[in-house]
Amino acid sequence: MMNKGSFAEWLDSPKLQASQSPARQLFGATQRPQSAIDILMPEVSRRIFTALQLVLAVLSPAFTVASREHQQPLGVDHTATQKRVTWDEHSLFIDGKRLFVFSGEVHPWRNPVQSLHLDVLQKLKAAGFNAVSIYFHWGVVEYERGVFRWNEIFDIQPFLDAAKEAGLYVIARPGPYVNAETTGGGFPGWGTRVEGLWRKSNRNYTEAYKPFVKEFGALIAKNEITKGGPIILVQVENEYSGFGDGIEDFEYEWELLQDFKDAGITVPTVCDDAWLGGHFQSVDIYGWNSYPLGFDCSHPEIWHSAPPDYFYNLYNSRIRKHGPKSILELQAGGFDGWGGAGYGACGKLIGPEFERVFYKGMYGSAVKIMNLYMAFGGTNWGQLAEPGVYTSYDYGSIIREDRRLRDKYYELKLQTQFLAVSPAYLTSTPWQLTESKQIEILKGTRNVVLTVLEDTLDLHTKFYIVRQVIAVYPFIGIDLQGKTYNYSTGTIPKADHKLELQARDSNILLVDYKAGETHIIYSTAELYTWKEIDGVNYIILYGDPNEKHEAAFKITEPKDFSVHEEEDWSYQIDDAILTVNFSILEDGDTHSIKFGNTVLLIFCREVASKTWILDTKPPAIVKGGYLIRSANVEGSKLHLKGDLTQATRLHILATKAVKQVTFNGKAVDTQPATDGWLYVMYTPELPDVKLPELSKLDWKRANSLPEIDEGYDDSNWVTASNTYTPNREKPAVKEVLYASDYGFHSGNILWRGHFTASGGEEEFWAVIQGGQAFGYSIWDNGAYVGFWEGDVTTGRHRCNFKLPKPWKKGDKHIITFLQDHMGLEENWTAATEHFKAPRGIFDYGFKGAEPKLIHWKLTGNLGGEKYLDIERGPLNEGGLYGERQGWHLPGFDDSDWKAASPLDGVKEPGVTFYRTTFNLEVPSGLDYPMAIEYSNSTGSYYRSQIYVNGYQFGKYVNSIGPQKSFFIPQGILNYNGKNTLAISIWAMQNEGAHLNSLDLRILGKVEGGVGPVKNSPAPVWSRRKNAY
Repeated sequence: MMNKGSFAEWLDSPKLQASQSPARQLFGATQRPQSAIDILMPEVSRRIFTALQLVLAVLSPAFTVASREHQQPLGVDHTATQKRVTWDEHSLFIDGKRLFVFSGEVHPWRNPVQSLHLDVLQKLKAAGFNAVSIYFHWGVVEYERGVFRWNEIFDIQPFLDAAKEAGLYVIARPGPYVNAETTGGGFPGWGTRVEGLWRKSNRNYTEAYKPFVKEFGALIAKNEITKGGPIILVQVENEYSGFGDGIEDFEYEWELLQDFKDAGITVPTVCDDAWLGGHFQSVDIYGWNSYPLGFDCSHPEIWHSAPPDYFYNLYNSRIRKHGPKSILELQAGGFDGWGGAGYGACGKLIGPEFERVFYKGMYGSAVKIMNLYMAFGGTNWGQLAEPGVYTSYDYGSIIREDRRLRDKYYELKLQTQFLAVSPAYLTSTPWQLTESKQIEILKGTRNVVLTVLEDTLDLHTKFYIVRQVIAVYPFIGIDLQGKTYNYSTGTIPKADHKLELQARDSNILLVDYKAGETHIIYSTAELYTWKEIDGVNYIILYGDPNEKHEAAFKITEPKDFSVHEEEDWSYQIDDAILTVNFSILEDGDTHSIKFGNTVLLIFCREVASKTWILDTKPPAIVKGGYLIRSANVEGSKLHLKGDLTQATRLHILATKAVKQVTFNGKAVDTQPATDGWLYVMYTPELPDVKLPELSKLDWKRANSLPEIDEGYDDSNWVTASNTYTPNREKPAVKEVLYASDYGFHSGNILWRGHFTASGGEEEFWAVIQGGQAFGYSIWDNGAYVGFWEGDVTTGRHRCNFKLPKPWKKGDKHIITFLQDHMGLEENWTAATEHFKAPRGIFDYGFKGAEPKLIHWKLTGNLGGEKYLDIERGPLNEGGLYGERQGWHLPGFDDSDWKAASPLDGVKEPGVTFYRTTFNLEVPSGLDYPMAIEYSNSTGSYYRSQIYVNGYQFGKYVNSIGPQKSFFIPQGILNYNGKNTLAISIWAMQNEGAHLNSLDLRILGKVEGGVGPVKNSPAPVWSRRKNAY
């Protein structure tokens, strides 16, 4: 991900002055905020405003599409070396067939349970996606320079295999830079020691990335569609759009592209420009991104204006482009930072209404490759996060972090299924409507926006997309009038009623649309899908309850005309045109109207969104259910696989041969219904599962901060003896006290400064950096000096503490720092070194006297870049004593520890480790996501980390928040056996700290799921060599 607005917009933004930090504002601004339209959504009333008139006009010279000169990409040979993935100005082709690429972003490394990937990918497929996009993470695979570790949880191959099994194409986005709210933006920590600008043709940088590109490029190449894999596109770099030196480096672009091609990549390359800036056009297909509402999840009711005109026209008129219109990141949620509102609010901000208005607006610009960021966010487990975000990366996505479905999942499915059966859209081009021409068509009305696309081939199908300018208006009435292809329709609707467009809504009205053999002359209700089953063409239209709509169809003769419902509809037949007027029924009732070989099904939005379209041969339609994953027909049986959360009645349209339905392998009573439907009633078995009461378990505790004692032996620690750093930000003292300079890039860092007193030292001060929301504590020879609890507004802090007592001449003193490392900064601006921002001590000194420095020592995770826990990866552990000793691992012998609970806590500052074990027994065939939950303690300053079977799956900061519920996926949590739970508590106040509450909770109950889940590798404790 993302800067979401141009630098000019950002620098000119009035919100910049009030931002918590420039980095957060940079990534939070989409467009220049317009205070006049930052209005609260008023209570929507069901009243109708002044009627408007809209003309559906035949394409005329006034609306001709602007001609576009064919433009070749710059600087790179784009001669195709394969023929399976091609493109023209309209769309991508796969094996000669046009394809709208509807993709969702998923990051495999944010889910360390390989067998759960298929669950997420099947849910995307069921929602109508045909592709998934993935960032790769250079930093976790090459944590030690020159050593690539494709251990089990970071191996990309199982994800690619799962995508292929789910029937999804893959857009590979390997970087080398990805941003993604992850530490370093995906850059490796050792890169902080590589001199010079990154994302630039700086030879030090290009030599650093080349082994990565060779390694990852080979992986991509062997998984291309040309070799039987799922990868169809490769994005090179990411948001290469803003430059610290103000210069787009074409040499870097060319070299990086060539390196990927030399690694064997043959499918088309794409770019992801952070806005319509025309950057990195040397790729095959130019793409860009958009985050229209930014990331203020604390005010989900506030919207900016609906998409401005440039969403539709700028792409066509100002940007040098080639290939189909492509948006590689379109907002599908929002990240939330420390102290934020929580992801529930983000899901509300980017909810179903947003999908209707902004996604349909994007269709209005004739986008044919569209990737939603994020479709499934996952978890920043271990130390994956950059400083601006916390453990959860739920993102408010259609699929929650715990893999449950949000309501917006179902709204989106209405759009994906429509696009899947609308080939005319793939060759459609927007009319170039000026504002004055648009107002003219709208008969002077300025309260709605009209965008028209017309298929340039075949029937000249038109897609009229009607939306609100400022998306906070109540209902507005619209009259439609005009001519369709070969048919004069007069005023639309013909009946005496207005059309209604709800606040924050957008509708796609169709003209001259072919649904199989059925010609839809026009429809004011939206089309969900159409499918032919046993020679009958089923067409599903939908709208909101009580809306009045009209649709017209070309018919040969009015025979076999019938209707299932007898109320709230009317029809007329004139000159071989059947016109139907109907109201959308409430309470799930539907209209069923038959004419010729066509059956028109009219659903309300809720029913349509829970109707599943299944790719059996012939197709099947299932109405109802939380999730229907897949189906297959075997003789007279229809086998359904899916998930249910409650007793559900499923209505099924399938081939007449089907007489019996099974659900997840179980035969269910199958009854015939009217008009060829079958129905089954299925009640899932959702048994109670006994969970342990975590507060009542047998807990043990041990001190995890022996380093503050004078007698502690730090001889095995790294001596911070460097006096030179390649970092551009030079320290203010002679010695370099930057953790990354010594190979420690994440987690807690410990510093011990050894001094000989001159006599009279009374105060100690320091300037410390750890990233946004970091904190620290300081001791002098074991006596507590003080702490800083952290703040979301800064990643650097100056302290000034009075020493416990003045120092005496000749005495030896050790100043011990414990600091949190919140991750490396991202490096969104190219030709900069932002990700190298130091973590450690920038400056320090004493007041009263100046002691003699003996040396500084430091430690982070045991082994640093040569980390020990290969299975769990490089970012799982930090520098706490308990982590270095492996206390968080299963099998550690804590029998000599004291019995004590984290709810009792400690009465003094320091770090304490707690351990316990418990068993779970969850029956197979169930998906019961679980979370460990804390509660806030007002006025208490402490930090805590959660380890489940050795995996760090939660970082909690009591004074900042917001996260209190930490999802632990099955596979990390052993659902059928023993679990080890460890918790660290870093008490910052003199009075110590304790947890207010601690619970394990089931977040939802589902029968179904993806099948057996294999536990991730969880090696047990063994004595660690050279542990200190």
